Amino acid sequence: MQQENRREVIESLPLIPLRDMVVFPSTLVPFIIGRESSIKALEKASSKGNLVFLSAQMDASIDTPQPCDIYSMGIIAKIIRVVKIDNKNIKVIVEGKKRYRIIEFLSIHPFHQVLAKEVKEIPAEGEKTKEILGMTLALFEDYLKLRKHASFNSIIPSLKENSPGRISDIIASHLYLSLDEKQNILETTNQIERLQRMNYILEGEILKIHSSLKMGGKTSGKNKYSYKQSGIKVFPPGIKVKKQEKNNEIEDIRKKIAKAKMPKDAEEKANKELERLEVMPPMSAEATVGRNYLDWITSLPWNKKSREKRELKIAERILNEDHYGLEKVKERILEYLSIRQLVKNPKGVVLGFIGPPGVGKSSLGSSIARATGRKFIRISLGGVRDEAEIRGHRRTYIGAYPGRIIQMIKKAGTKNPVFLLDEVDKMSVDFRGDPASALMEVLDPEQNSTFLDHYIDTEFDLSQVIFIVTANVMHTIPRPLFDRMEVIRLPGYTEEEKLQIGKRFLLPKQMKAHGLKEKNLNLSNKSLQKLIRAYTREAGVRNLEREITSICRKVVKKVVTKGKSYKESISPRNLENFLGIPRFRRTEIDKKEEIGVAVGMAWTEFGGELLTFEVTKIHGKGNFTLTGQLGDVMQESAQAAFSYVRGKMFELNVVRDLHKNFDIHIHVPEAATPKEGPSAGITLATAIISLLMNIPVNKNVAMSGELTLKGKVLSVGGIKEKLLAAHREGIREVIFPLENMCDLRDIPKNIKAVMKINFVETMDQVLKIVLSKEIPEKIKDDFEREETQEPSIAN
Repeated sequence: MQQENRREVIESLPLIPLRDMVVFPSTLVPFIIGRESSIKALEKASSKGNLVFLSAQMDASIDTPQPCDIYSMGIIAKIIRVVKIDNKNIKVIVEGKKRYRIIEFLSIHPFHQVLAKEVKEIPAEGEKTKEILGMTLALFEDYLKLRKHASFNSIIPSLKENSPGRISDIIASHLYLSLDEKQNILETTNQIERLQRMNYILEGEILKIHSSLKMGGKTSGKNKYSYKQSGIKVFPPGIKVKKQEKNNEIEDIRKKIAKAKMPKDAEEKANKELERLEVMPPMSAEATVGRNYLDWITSLPWNKKSREKRELKIAERILNEDHYGLEKVKERILEYLSIRQLVKNPKGVVLGFIGPPGVGKSSLGSSIARATGRKFIRISLGGVRDEAEIRGHRRTYIGAYPGRIIQMIKKAGTKNPVFLLDEVDKMSVDFRGDPASALMEVLDPEQNSTFLDHYIDTEFDLSQVIFIVTANVMHTIPRPLFDRMEVIRLPGYTEEEKLQIGKRFLLPKQMKAHGLKEKNLNLSNKSLQKLIRAYTREAGVRNLEREITSICRKVVKKVVTKGKSYKESISPRNLENFLGIPRFRRTEIDKKEEIGVAVGMAWTEFGGELLTFEVTKIHGKGNFTLTGQLGDVMQESAQAAFSYVRGKMFELNVVRDLHKNFDIHIHVPEAATPKEGPSAGITLATAIISLLMNIPVNKNVAMSGELTLKGKVLSVGGIKEKLLAAHREGIREVIFPLENMCDLRDIPKNIKAVMKINFVETMDQVLKIVLSKEIPEKIKDDFEREETQEPSIAN
């Protein structure tokens, strides 16, 4: 370790000579360069690690300094930002790192390249150091107060958290000293000596300020002691800052603050920041931070609102123009507009749209905004894992900005927009925080009137915003966040609804997008129906729109080739010429009754689906096998169904040596797709009993229900989606638990009219409906007689 500590750190770096200024370690400093050699040195540094050597030249009047004109002691600095001012001058912001001394000049043309080694400092420790440090900090605080320094509130706390060496460097960078004095401080490597030197300088500077105040009065003394008096030239010759321009900027910001009509607390913060900005050097990094903050806080719509449309008939017409069906959503929006006519400032609405992809959740947001006359804004939360995305960063961080909530409110320009938070179920969590927890404040009507963004640092009222949250599934949304929403489920569309959506909305939309007119393309209802059945299998209409788009492209090609008067009529027969071989076949083909095969209904984030459950019996030792990528809950449901069947073996006179001589294998096809949930219990039990009793299952009946060991059938979820899936696949009879009878109110009337829906409480009721024939009574009787004879045989 000692050998490593003694090792010298040597670097080859481009050098920029500075006029009339010294940069210290641990400080952020802006300066302007204009010499060709300095610009080339900056370009070299930017291309290799952004590190540059900075050292003051002894005489600022020399335009082309030689090695003998430059101090050998300087610092290595990191380039933070480069801004081109005009054709000749570039503004550079650097952060000082460590003291280095020049060993050798490697080249002086086209820029200075030097070999420099790190200068080790002698640390300051002990009680004496603490005593001097305390005195120095107190003197520096008095000095800043007398000078009315703009950064007073931020400089003093930051000093108390640093080492004595860094404190003396930071203090030296804020003092108006001669070049020789600052260079002397830079070359003092003993930290205690440097601290003592700063103590002595501060006492002298404070005496100077007091004497100038006594001689010329407070105001004149303040004006006299300036950058000019101290001999420091902040900018090189030829660059001037007009005081009038700065005053105009301050006045413009002051007018913006008055015009914004912000709350009292926000106005106080803005005025306080403006006072600090007024006394800052205009080119300092801190002044840029202050200007950005004032720009944000004055640009927010503190009191600007969109004028709402409250006519219910107009709103209803707009909603019907944009979307077919979705009656619940439309009714809820009309209810809100009705309340607005009776209550001046009702609480904001937080609606949660939960449903499969492609059913119109996101497009509903813009439709609601159009119906209510509000601005529409949207952010996607998929993959967001940083809390600062919602609440913003604190201003102490470099490049800090408000969170996306405030950013979008500013973009909208009003405080009452329709705000769509898309894909909320796909947010993540990591070490940077939980964005879902931050969203709870946004979506809670009791809290969002005082929403606090970390960057703005003052309360903003979100209570008049209509928030719309969309998600595909509910289980990934945190429960506390879910409780703050008024959930409206958007299940998949029926075939008739898809037909109407395709005919009224999608086809006209795509024909217009492709430049087609009504005379160019005729797509009959039967063709559209075949397209829906044979080329799409989804809950929404996204793939339907893609297929219609594909047809339009092919027709456009023919119109361009054969003339604008060309007309194409698409029938079910020639549909394959445009879309190819049908991708899906109807399940009527597979409805032949089979032993050990039953049809179940599943509910996924993409809508309802039908699943086939297959069971077979093979010679073995009583093993039970499950395949088809079944989840833990479905595997447990299968175990429960098998245990129920084994418990009923003697009652049904099923193979009594099943546990000794046979293995049972259950398989669910489409093994690449994960399957989960308890609703397959009665389907699995039916398939097993069908196999063991050698009785076929009626495959025109689909079923869904959770099964207990005692044969009771419990309720399941997604009734509407499952029923729509069965109807879509041509099945007209289903079995559901009796407890789900209340869910029928959400089913469209045209679906209920053609579907036979059986509600059951026990597994025996399921078997009576789904087995193609009843269990023979004489088998039961034979079994009962056999049971009565067994005791005599045993004796």
